[in-house]
Amino acid sequence: MKVLQLTREYPPHIYGGAGVVVDQLTQALKTRMKVEVRCFGAREPTQDGVVVRGYTAWERLKADKGGEPRFAPALETLSIGLAMARDPVDADVAHAHTWYADMAGLWIRTLHRIPLVVTLHSMEPLRPWKADQLGSGYLLSSWIEKTTVEAADRVIAVSNKMRDDILAHFEADPARVVVIHNGIDPDRFRRTDAREHLDRLGVTSPYVLFVGRITDQKGIFHLIEAAGHLPAGVQVVVCASAPDTPEIEERLRRAVAALPNVLWINEMVKHEVVTQLYSHAAVFCCPSVYEPFGIINLEAMACETPVVASAVGGILEVVVDGETGILVPPAKPDALAAALTRLLNDPEARRRMGQAGRKRVEAHFSWASVAERTERVYADAIADFKKSAGD
Repeated sequence: MKVLQLTREYPPHIYGGAGVVVDQLTQALKTRMKVEVRCFGAREPTQDGVVVRGYTAWERLKADKGGEPRFAPALETLSIGLAMARDPVDADVAHAHTWYADMAGLWIRTLHRIPLVVTLHSMEPLRPWKADQLGSGYLLSSWIEKTTVEAADRVIAVSNKMRDDILAHFEADPARVVVIHNGIDPDRFRRTDAREHLDRLGVTSPYVLFVGRITDQKGIFHLIEAAGHLPAGVQVVVCASAPDTPEIEERLRRAVAALPNVLWINEMVKHEVVTQLYSHAAVFCCPSVYEPFGIINLEAMACETPVVASAVGGILEVVVDGETGILVPPAKPDALAAALTRLLNDPEARRRMGQAGRKRVEAHFSWASVAERTERVYADAIADFKKSAGD
């Protein structure tokens, strides 16, 4: 079997959870089958057993010109999708990730006559704030997602809650919508005593850690508001970059400037840096208002750090309230501050929850099991596609 992965992000240009998932899933799948990746942006040939082809936008549609309409990135995405579909395909199944790659997948299914599997890492209908980022292009991205999901041979939801959302918002065949949780490499994410990067960055203990993109989806401003109500001497470390818009980045800059206990690390830090950040945090905080899965919580748990997170979406299937962390209502800075303070004042609870989080990651979220279940989905999609073609 050979699978063609279609994605916006593939190393080294990862800024979000979907990119991490495609990277790790690809590495796990390559031990089971041949894998080709088609992604956004020019790429050099790889030497790790995966064929990677990078694609850039049609010059006329590049979304980098001053004064361009906000919908320009959506049209740029379609031009890259056309190029992906134009090249020869020798795979048995295509697997598209996020709306950025969905239409390329649908075109490849149609033109090259192979089944299409789509993984939703988030859902456009549940992210209305993206209209601020894409303007009317949000209507186009929503249409792309809906059209592809409803035509796909299999749809993978990353949580049970997401599966419910898919069936509520799209006219998808329930028999074709399956749940496969994301995974993590527990050997790559584990607690470390090293802290030289923390000293370099000015991180001081005890601290609360946030890691994520600068977007309203991640609830970052709710944490900033809660930061002013934490015990004296507690630092809030916000490791956040890749803003949705220049306006939201400036909004965060103003908010951080008003709080001396907040340290903003405005960069995509390397793996060894984020591992140190996770390992030495008193508490990891995930205040998302919408989170289909939330792989960052697994990363923190693997480093034996307790989690305070919003009780939304896939987080409910990752963080066990009272066992590996504390769940709070979304968009409630007071509740967030109270939960953080509770753990900050209870070192024994933090230790116990941190150890329980590590055990949960090892028991339930390995990439090897994710790859095995994904291979079965591919096989089912291929069999059904051949059957329908013969009817």
